Amino acid sequence: MPSTDPPCEPRSTPAPPATPTSSGFSLPPLCHGVSPGASPPTVVRRDSHPSTLPVTGAWQPTDPVGHRRFHALPPDRPFALEGGGVLIGPVVAYETWGTLAPQRDNAILVCHALTGDSHAYGDLGPGHPSPGWWNGFVGPGEPLDTDRYFVVCVNVIGGCQGSTGPASPDPLTGRPWGSQFPVVSIRDMVRTQAAVADHLGIARWLAVVGGSMGGMQVLEWGVMYPDRARALVPIATAAAASAQQIGWWSAGRRTIRMDPKWRGGDYYDATPGDGPHRGLGTARMMSMMTFRSDDVFSTRFGREAVEPIDGFSLWQRFQVERYIEYQGDKLVRRFDANSYLLLTKAMDLHDLARGRGGFEPAFERLRAPLLSVGISSDILYPARQARQITSLAEAAGLPAGYAELDSPHGHDAFLIEVDALGDIVTKFLANVEGGT
Repeated sequence: MPSTDPPCEPRSTPAPPATPTSSGFSLPPLCHGVSPGASPPTVVRRDSHPSTLPVTGAWQPTDPVGHRRFHALPPDRPFALEGGGVLIGPVVAYETWGTLAPQRDNAILVCHALTGDSHAYGDLGPGHPSPGWWNGFVGPGEPLDTDRYFVVCVNVIGGCQGSTGPASPDPLTGRPWGSQFPVVSIRDMVRTQAAVADHLGIARWLAVVGGSMGGMQVLEWGVMYPDRARALVPIATAAAASAQQIGWWSAGRRTIRMDPKWRGGDYYDATPGDGPHRGLGTARMMSMMTFRSDDVFSTRFGREAVEPIDGFSLWQRFQVERYIEYQGDKLVRRFDANSYLLLTKAMDLHDLARGRGGFEPAFERLRAPLLSVGISSDILYPARQARQITSLAEAAGLPAGYAELDSPHGHDAFLIEVDALGDIVTKFLANVEGGT
């Protein structure tokens, strides 16, 4: 998922000299341009010590439940995945806010992005290491007003915050699934969300809303269950993953695979600090550069250095490096490397046209009004892809609109510009509810 942190970490003064950490990242300096006989510049790294990093940041059944609820699919009916894998009695974690109306017509499904979870709204606390990732957009008096709407968010299958995923026990062995967990698709995620809707007695959502990977789920809801949503709001997403998007996510997966402590996906018995934190952290560092725009990074960091550049060393850092390193370590504490592999693969596999004869037949299945939202500075899922969604929907005869967030924040704008996004979505929902 895109980062939910403020645009950038506050600047700090260079760290005082200290013994380099044992994380393996502080390599001998390579000093170019240093006068003969001069001492090379001291490079001090403040990486998290490996012993403080968990093997996995996945939620475990022994952890506090927090606000999660759980729905187990019937164990006597194997859940067949689109790619051919099978899960027996998978469990789906979800959260709800607000009250379901007697007519059951005020329910909104929120679909989360890559590293999100069911905790779209609320405080951090036991069971929830981070505040709600869409605070300010979901909640009392907010655009998705929980005083009016019954809002539901489901942790995707293959994830790591309560729903069955690779860190969960395989019911046949009692051990974590690890490398044996099958590949999942966006369509598989939507089918588990439909099971939660059935469990809650919701025949039709008022709206299905989500950004990035969540927007992919929104679109699949429209195609797979055309009569189960009154409105669709895909944000900062695409009808199919592009070659560049596949390349970006593939590079991140490779960094995890190359980490020897990934152990082929079976690392859950390792001791703290001995998991694939380097691979996952580096994958996150890479993706962070696609979540924000060059303008934001340049304005906030420029070329400011962490360690003084009074001589050159290969491992001297600029402030932007320090920031993305921080983001990498932060993700390791709340996410799972195998889930990162699975969910980025699901995003690469996303293609509404697959198995449906093309985009035109796929979009002809939609029945609900659609509002596609793009972001002007998004380099990960460019606004042209959001506009294409609207064009495809209009060509299929659907009432469809396009709105664009004019923001410098890049892909993360849908998490940051909640007031501007709220104005767009609130007007659209008012039209849907008013029948216009």
